[in-house]
Amino acid sequence: MIDFGNFYQLIAGNNLQHWLNCLPAQLHEWQKAALHGSFKSWVKTLENLPVISPTQLDLKNGVIAERNPALSEGEKVCITNILQVFMPWRKGPFSFYGVNIDTEWRSDWKWDRVLPHISPLSGRTILDVGCGSGYHLWRMVGEGAELAVGIDPTQLFLCQFEAVRKLLGNDQRAHLLPLGIEQLPALAAFDTVFSMGVLYHRRSPLDHLWQLKNQLVSDGELVLESLVVEGDEHTCLIPGERYAQMRNVYFIPSAKMLKIWLEKCGFVDVKIADQAVTTTEEQRRTTWMRTESLSDFLDPTDSSKTIEGYPAPLRAVLIARKP
Repeated sequence: MIDFGNFYQLIAGNNLQHWLNCLPAQLHEWQKAALHGSFKSWVKTLENLPVISPTQLDLKNGVIAERNPALSEGEKVCITNILQVFMPWRKGPFSFYGVNIDTEWRSDWKWDRVLPHISPLSGRTILDVGCGSGYHLWRMVGEGAELAVGIDPTQLFLCQFEAVRKLLGNDQRAHLLPLGIEQLPALAAFDTVFSMGVLYHRRSPLDHLWQLKNQLVSDGELVLESLVVEGDEHTCLIPGERYAQMRNVYFIPSAKMLKIWLEKCGFVDVKIADQAVTTTEEQRRTTWMRTESLSDFLDPTDSSKTIEGYPAPLRAVLIARKP
């Protein structure tokens, strides 16, 4: 079973220590609960993955680990076979000692859009809500974050994250906890909170914004990235059963409406930092994610529309501050 003891020890002496009042019990209940049918198998596979300490680690320009002397071809094949057990890999890419994981999303492109607009991360304690496999956690560490904490309840993502950690020499600067934002108390302890690709999956988006605010210290920064639609501050798309084949999409506001939502929740200095169309080069099928991807979710005769006839995915980055 995956052990969270190192994380408990890490936060026992910092401003997250009051989280220990509830976190161990929550994770104990999670371990007792009915887990994904493959979870025990994934954990067993994870145990077969060696811890490798890189001689060169680049988290500034990607998640890239190298070693001298290089791994043998047999060692690369072994690592590849183990990592393929954790498919599909959606967020990345990763490069480990000559094994390259070409993920569905070019998450590095999103990071390049976000990074120029945020406060420097050096020395900060960071929360990434809905972090997936944790790709961006490592990029935050690469920008100097003291501690990057991700939460995501998807058990496959937890196993992917722990596999990456082992291949980065058991690095303890980033941690992933299998929780949802609704399970967090109002910690008011993070210097920066990221929520990227989550808001439109929430039945109550303003409640989500309040939950994010409750995790920030005073003067802390929120980095919010979400699907939006073109339009003024009164525009919001409420899709039917599906949007781009996703079932759980509830509200897609315009960026201007989203700015107002943030202000209504008490955030200040709110700015729309970036807006970009998602392309089929940024999200696509690969050998590490072999099922349907964005090109299958767009109208085959008009790529400006989803297969359901809605505007194709457009994403915005908003930056805001908790006073």
